[in-house]
Amino acid sequence: KNLFDGFYWSVVTLATVGYGDIVPHSMSGRLVAIVLIFSGIVVLSFFTSIMVSGFSEEIYHLRENRAYTEIKRYDNFAILCGFGRVGQHIAKQLSKDKLQFVVIDAQLENILRAKELKYTVIHADASKNGVLNSAGINSGASSVLCTTDDDVINVYVTLTARHLNSNINIISRANNADNVKKLYQAGASNVIRPFEIAGMVVAEYVGQPVAFEAILGIIHAKSDIVMETLEVYLGSCLECIEISEIDFLQRKLILLGVVSANPEHRIHKNSYEIKNQHFYFNPPDHFVLRANDLLVVLGRTMSIDHFRQQIKKSRAIKTT
Repeated sequence: KNLFDGFYWSVVTLATVGYGDIVPHSMSGRLVAIVLIFSGIVVLSFFTSIMVSGFSEEIYHLRENRAYTEIKRYDNFAILCGFGRVGQHIAKQLSKDKLQFVVIDAQLENILRAKELKYTVIHADASKNGVLNSAGINSGASSVLCTTDDDVINVYVTLTARHLNSNINIISRANNADNVKKLYQAGASNVIRPFEIAGMVVAEYVGQPVAFEAILGIIHAKSDIVMETLEVYLGSCLECIEISEIDFLQRKLILLGVVSANPEHRIHKNSYEIKNQHFYFNPPDHFVLRANDLLVVLGRTMSIDHFRQQIKKSRAIKTT
């Protein structure tokens, strides 16, 4: 009959309260009915939002608990703090090599990207003690990789990780050369500078493109030829012997050099310092290996693994 009637019936219809046995006919009765309808919708929406919020929080906690439960099954894994450009490339390579790792990042965008790739993720601040403890820094983790694009965050994560575990291997990213020393002081085992490395790679490619392509193929694992290190264990068959006594040709391996912290090797040339150690490139045949030295070799994965097993086996035999 009028505009108010149209408004009333529209509200009743859209609210799906139906047309009951008792229908108000006066304007005041219909006003009361409209107020009750809107009040009911508000109350229902309020309780619905509380329930949805509660379920969302519970699902989030279940997902976090599932991640922590999965981490407990890991052994000798890496904690990757930061899933930016550098972190994504590291995660891709770790996944390709079938190495276990967990991603920790405070940015939701990075977490969603890591979940799409089916990685184990924790949405939290890696600089907090509780987060790293829950991530297994003292129960199975072998390395902590600080790869965020903020040097301040990397320093805090490095400090926290070193405080929680004094023996764990910590590799930190430095975006600014001035912060390299700070990261080492914070407890980093090694510091990488991706932008400086990228510049060196470009310069090398311009000078020696063919050689660089060959090296790049090895790095990208386009073949089963890899470059790895073999440790000279205390009491193994390699301890206290000369390089000439190891038949690398028969083992189908090429010795690139030896990494050692032993001061008696300082008499040899063709070396440069790398963080409290020296790398001896193409050492002479009379170079005597000592315990804890590292042989940097180039060869097929199968040959390297076989030689490594022989070294470990010889150590076990001498021990017994």
